[in-house]
Amino acid sequence: MATKSLSVRIDDEMLDKLHVIADYEGRSANSQILILIRDCIEEYEKKHGEIKTGTR
Repeated sequence: MATKSLSVRIDDEMLDKLHVIADYEGRSANSQILILIRDCIEEYEKKHGEIKTGTR
């Protein structure tokens, strides 16, 4: 699986809070974001069915 980069604009306070949560979980901010995205996708798919993409 190819890994792609994504830039995100985030205000200082939200970024600081993200770092606190990531540190608490023993993760990097990047890893924490990936987990949040994965959880969001899983929740969406539970409600609406599998998301079909051209990459699968």
